[in-house]
Amino acid sequence: MDLERRDCVIIGGGPAGLTAAIYLARFHLSVSVYDDGTSRAASIPISHNHAGFPGGISGVELLARMRDQALIYGADICDTKVTALGGVEGEFVIYSGTETMSARTVLLATGVVNRSPSMPREKHDEALRRGLIRYCPVCDGFEVTDKRVGVIGQDTKAFKEALFLRSYSKDISILSPSSEHELKRSEQAQLQELGISIVCGPFEIDLAEDEIQVRTGLGTHAFDSVYPALGSDVRSELASGVGAMLSQEGCIFVDSHQRTDVPGLYAAGDVVIGLDQISHAMGQAGVAATTIRNDLSSIACLVR
Repeated sequence: MDLERRDCVIIGGGPAGLTAAIYLARFHLSVSVYDDGTSRAASIPISHNHAGFPGGISGVELLARMRDQALIYGADICDTKVTALGGVEGEFVIYSGTETMSARTVLLATGVVNRSPSMPREKHDEALRRGLIRYCPVCDGFEVTDKRVGVIGQDTKAFKEALFLRSYSKDISILSPSSEHELKRSEQAQLQELGISIVCGPFEIDLAEDEIQVRTGLGTHAFDSVYPALGSDVRSELASGVGAMLSQEGCIFVDSHQRTDVPGLYAAGDVVIGLDQISHAMGQAGVAATTIRNDLSSIACLVR
């Protein structure tokens, strides 16, 4: 049975995927985006770090604007999850529920999923909306300048994040979810030198009117914001399913033009190794889309 065929199918509807869709549609290529609605950008209450929006913009609004722009130029957007990817160069097959689509090329922009602290989901999401829980000190460390900040974690990841945040505030604590931490002696010494305290759990997290509270058996600690430094899970299963090379952490290896080692398969955004930033993801997407256009033109003439 002949399948509906696209020049490119993009899997992932976040900033990287939508940027690539805009580029590819404006290259007069047929492009479909599969968006399962789980972009991390959608959880951003407001970002003051994105160029061009000095008053800030929410992740939901940014994605909506990008989505509308892609649609204006003719991209298709499918609000569904891709369950499997198969095929070979020039004839990839994308499986989504009961539907399938064929593509000459595929761009993976599936991103990562943050590991959240142990707490009820509704309480976590409320804290995120209120800025009591934050996940990206590069994005919003400025917003916690001179405030009380906790870093949830117990190993080197927490140590590095606490050090990063120390340039914004003197009031930094590492909150270990267990009764012990896994910090090296050298790390503990550096934390002590910088006045960063270590609080060991187990603990419960609760929300107050204008602060987030961490309750341990020895008392309650209050913070203006806490940053989980618990790592993330890379959504690269589709890449590994077609044999693409991954890093030890699960990130997709790409060359300087966002090509994977599988011909016709490309990747951009947080799913590849690099700085997890919207601007960086969008830049990679522009490179990937241009590479896809040029690679396709070397196979078949694109002159209109």
